[in-house]
Amino acid sequence: MTVDDTGSGADGDGRVDEPADPADDPLALRLEGLILGAERRYTPFQAARSAGVSMELASRFWRAMGFADIGQAKALTEADVLALRRLAGLVEAGLLSEAMAVQVARSTGQTTARLAEWQMDSFLEGLTEPPEPGMTRTEVTYPIVELLLPELEEFLVYVWRRQLAASAGRVVQATDDEEMVDRRLAVGFADLVGFTRLTRRMEEEELGELVEAFETTAADLIAARGGRLVKTLGDEVLYAADDAGTAAEIALRLIETMAGDETMPELRVGMAFGTVTTRMGDVFGTTVNLASRLTSIAPRDAVLVDTAFAEELIRTGDAPASEAAAAEEAAAAEKEGEAPPAYRFALQPMWQRPVRGLGVVEPWLLTRRGTGL
Repeated sequence: MTVDDTGSGADGDGRVDEPADPADDPLALRLEGLILGAERRYTPFQAARSAGVSMELASRFWRAMGFADIGQAKALTEADVLALRRLAGLVEAGLLSEAMAVQVARSTGQTTARLAEWQMDSFLEGLTEPPEPGMTRTEVTYPIVELLLPELEEFLVYVWRRQLAASAGRVVQATDDEEMVDRRLAVGFADLVGFTRLTRRMEEEELGELVEAFETTAADLIAARGGRLVKTLGDEVLYAADDAGTAAEIALRLIETMAGDETMPELRVGMAFGTVTTRMGDVFGTTVNLASRLTSIAPRDAVLVDTAFAEELIRTGDAPASEAAAAEEAAAAEKEGEAPPAYRFALQPMWQRPVRGLGVVEPWLLTRRGTGL
């Protein structure tokens, strides 16, 4: 929602931005008023001035939140002014730098934009029959939103607080300040095999249902086992866990669950353990790239891990260093009349191979202990 600092509505080449169409759809305007709880009364320039911020900073905030430029249309409300004032106030108080405030606006905008689109699509898709004969789906939208809005708002705040508490807990457990940003994590990619071929054979609606079922199953399983879903990419999910054992359990559960569903394609998983940089809820770095590469070379319905991941499982006692070592430990325990070590996982070194951009790596095949290698 950008104009120049003079408020003239002209951009750098002298062109004046077109104002919003005054003949906006009446129902759309009613919906907007219902959701925002206020009427349009400010142009972007007036909103910035009322909030006490420069037009340049206001424009950066708007764009970061994902809103389109609207020239000098009178389309903003008191809530928009208050949002600007709050962000600017955090900067003025020294709680956030200007760059960080823009990041807050961008991360919030990107997350809630996807959420809003998904919710609206889901609600309307579920309306197979209008409540009154002759009503269109568009006309049904208003009463649906009117009923759901207050409940969804409360639920959104509740979930956000819960997620914030969980994230804060992970931060305070970090051993030093550097670990708060660059942390050692287990990272995994789970990828549906042959998804591109499926897109050519399946109808769009059928394909959408498959992707939704995959994402839902993966998200539920990852959360239940103590991992964190980082993002979904249609035929692929990226997740992270604080320890290798948790990530390994998630990977094998995903394989087992998908294999038990005849409607699902085969799955392959690649995982790596090491330092990961976190930004705006996403993860980056060599560890993430390595997990992605391992996924691309993993056999169907199998899990490959890197050497660091395998060593971490061995260090924590989740997997033996080798089957020979496990047999020796079992024999020694039996001789002493003790129970042998209870390993959850088994590891088998695979052939070393070059991986684009990462040099030569040695993948390890991860399986459950006792299921065979």
